[in-house]
Amino acid sequence: MAAKRDYYEVLGVERSSSFEEIKVAYRNLAKKYHPDLNPGDPEAEQRFKEAAEAYEVLSDQEKRQRYDRFGHAGLQGAGVHDFRNATTDDVMSMFGEIFGSSLFGDLFRHAARGGATGPRRGQDLLARVELTLEEAVRGVTKTLELRRSEICPDCRGTGARRGSKPVVCHYCGGRGQVVHSRGFFQVATTCPSCKGKGQRIADPCPTCRGSGRVVVPTTVTIPLPPGVDSGEWYRVPRQGEVGDLGGERGDLRVQVHVKPHPFFERDGLNLVTQVPISFAQAALGADLQVPTLDGAQTLTIPRGTQSGEVFRIKGQGVPERGGRTRGDLLVEVVVEIPRELNPRQEELIRELAELEHENVSPRRKSFLEKVRDFFSAESSGSPSPPEDRP
Repeated sequence: MAAKRDYYEVLGVERSSSFEEIKVAYRNLAKKYHPDLNPGDPEAEQRFKEAAEAYEVLSDQEKRQRYDRFGHAGLQGAGVHDFRNATTDDVMSMFGEIFGSSLFGDLFRHAARGGATGPRRGQDLLARVELTLEEAVRGVTKTLELRRSEICPDCRGTGARRGSKPVVCHYCGGRGQVVHSRGFFQVATTCPSCKGKGQRIADPCPTCRGSGRVVVPTTVTIPLPPGVDSGEWYRVPRQGEVGDLGGERGDLRVQVHVKPHPFFERDGLNLVTQVPISFAQAALGADLQVPTLDGAQTLTIPRGTQSGEVFRIKGQGVPERGGRTRGDLLVEVVVEIPRELNPRQEELIRELAELEHENVSPRRKSFLEKVRDFFSAESSGSPSPPEDRP
């Protein structure tokens, strides 16, 4: 598979471009390369999907920062969709809102639903699912309770009372569209009277009030793979709203939210945690019991460990999507200074302080000498840069 191009190059914008500039650039490219306007042109379709992926990253502040720092590799596990195998409908359903009610927005929506008077695909449903970090790392199957539309059982979707039928819309003559002339061009838009159906209901069904639909509760099962991250969207085909005139259902699009964990934070495929240690453990070394998602593990820290040092436990992070590798657990040790001391502890620490005063370590001696040299130079009026003495 060919390497991905730079996202800024794809959209034709500078790395310093604002969100609005990125949005306008994507909008123009989506209009230019939309498959409905370039039928039978696989290169245009590929450019259309490539622009959508670039916009998804550069329009999201967090993803953009990761991309600016680490490139494509930094987005691994960040919930970025790969649109190369996506459909045009997938792209438009995610980013169609940026087209608003413009001419191209109307044309795109109209083309995606198969025309005005024919079968029309139902609208997508949006939902949100909350996961624990353990569920996100290991994968989980969730059951969502939704309320969605179904065909009205009384009128069987016609919207007309039993024994009656819909009538042809007189405004558009049953076409579902009205045509306006703009200079040399003719533009077709959705009929405002029948909303594109081409029919009107003279005697509405009392059950659905002429809509042809009723809202009912339902449950949908969603399998989520290991490694899913907050902000990612998952599509469950044909679990959205019912279509019109025999059209297929829309999709259910589920956004994942991973709840904060008391011990771990996620950084790409790695998990990060902090472990407090005492001064004695830091100075003399110790074996620590460190929490992982698979249970406690022993971590050996060496003598002279400094506060803020990070140790790595291999294979205790987040699994790579579709791969066999797994990130690591990064353990940051923090040396805790006791706020209160008993008399014996204070006595020992004072003895240590006296020993340190008599036997100053080379590192500390170097710093003290630099300070002395600096102030000596200041007082003599001829400052000179301090030397780094061993």
